[in-house]
Amino acid sequence: MFVLVLDDTPLNNLLMAEAIRTIPDCTVRDFTRPADALAFVEAQADAIGVAISDYDMPGMNGVAFIRAARAIPGFEHVPVVMVTSSDQRSLRREALEAGATDFLAKPFDPLEIRARISNLLALNRARLDQRERAAWLDREVKAATQIIAAREREIVHLLMKAAEHRDHETGNHVARVARLVGLIARGLGLPEGEIEQLSLASTMHDVGKISVPDTILLKPGPLTQDERREMERHADRGRRILEGSSSHLMQLAAEIAATHHERWDGSGYPAGLAGEAIPLCGRIVAVADVFDALTSERPYKKAWSEGEALNHILANAGTHFDPACVAAFSHMLSKDETST
Repeated sequence: MFVLVLDDTPLNNLLMAEAIRTIPDCTVRDFTRPADALAFVEAQADAIGVAISDYDMPGMNGVAFIRAARAIPGFEHVPVVMVTSSDQRSLRREALEAGATDFLAKPFDPLEIRARISNLLALNRARLDQRERAAWLDREVKAATQIIAAREREIVHLLMKAAEHRDHETGNHVARVARLVGLIARGLGLPEGEIEQLSLASTMHDVGKISVPDTILLKPGPLTQDERREMERHADRGRRILEGSSSHLMQLAAEIAATHHERWDGSGYPAGLAGEAIPLCGRIVAVADVFDALTSERPYKKAWSEGEALNHILANAGTHFDPACVAAFSHMLSKDETST
């Protein structure tokens, strides 16, 4: 670790360096010009343990040097000792405001110098050790978080594989819905982290359909009223499958499963929620889910064109869909088409 010594008088630098050289594990670098000392700080800020600066120097005094040095990244918390022959309170106050840590009076005592610099070096080493430990902890937390996120993605993948065993089209549908959900969420200005979570959670919106009998789920024609009621139970069943987890992703997925068939005007299911009482995640997925369903071919219907499906979405803004989600979707869909 370096101890920087700055004094325009070479003899003073020599005396200071001699007093410090006996301190273990430090190397003295002395300068007679503030500009050279600042260049060293620029190059070695993280390796400097303590800086010692004289006050009375031509061109740039010690206070000005401290201000300039403190502005250099990595030097903000390095202890700086001001050496002065004056005990004026105004000068000391100015030095403290500039960032001085301690003071030494001229003529200085070598024993006092060694004691003060040793203590300051120990404090700075402790600060650096704490910073390194904090960085290590941050890396560990990030690594653990990545492991958890990977496990969550694996759980989602396994759930979707289970759903695909019932209906192969489910896997393709949820992938497309997830992409559309990302478009809408981005159009609404949500943070990227939330968009990623929302897109992933949306892939589980129809997980409750694993409880729907094949005779209903795969029926090629229109459903009867009783079959329709049974199909609609998938929303609440999906919520019950996913709820109860401490995972934020699973909690979000449960909320989506329960609310993506609610309608803005309150005529949806299973709870008949209306307007902003419907969670935003459900309102977003509702738009994406219906758009993809309309543009996908099914045994009982032909696929609509994207233009026809978008016109349907726009026409039902304020009744079926949240108008803000529809506006964001329309805007982002036009941008997405332009870029491809």
